[in-house]
Amino acid sequence: MRLRTKGRRKLRRRFPKLNTTATADISFMLLIFFLLTTSFDSEKGLQRLLPPKEEATEDVQSIDVAKENVITLGLTADNRFTVNDTTYTKEEIITHLIPFIKKKKDKHIIEVVVDSQADYDTYFQLQNIIVSTYKQLRNEEAKRRYRKPYERCDETQRETIRQTFPQRISERFLTYGVK
Repeated sequence: MRLRTKGRRKLRRRFPKLNTTATADISFMLLIFFLLTTSFDSEKGLQRLLPPKEEATEDVQSIDVAKENVITLGLTADNRFTVNDTTYTKEEIITHLIPFIKKKKDKHIIEVVVDSQADYDTYFQLQNIIVSTYKQLRNEEAKRRYRKPYERCDETQRETIRQTFPQRISERFLTYGVK
């Protein structure tokens, strides 16, 4: 028995086409939506008061500071941390800074002396040590005065604590033979 195949045509299946013209519009709208609704953290970085421009240095007055109110934190060319010219580890620096700042309160000055040959990473580690020390002191003071952490204090309470422990930092960079 023979099957008849002569009269049959091969049927091609047709798939429906998708209209994708609006896909690009929707993706751009979603992109704009997420860009507008995302909040960016603007409080990152080091908070420092920069020195005035060189032409404005005429108005700057020098102030005599008692030597006992200054602690010198150093960073050598071989990336060692020093406190008043004595080498210490990162943890030991904090143990020197906290009692010094507590004793001198708003009269203290932290002088940071950095060799230009030191690594940036080590320099930022030193800056992080200073910032974490202030954070720890301000948190302890907030708990002592207001019985809550510094982050939970309102702005007037924070300002009072910042006046008790202000960040008073002087930076100096040593350059040897750099042209």
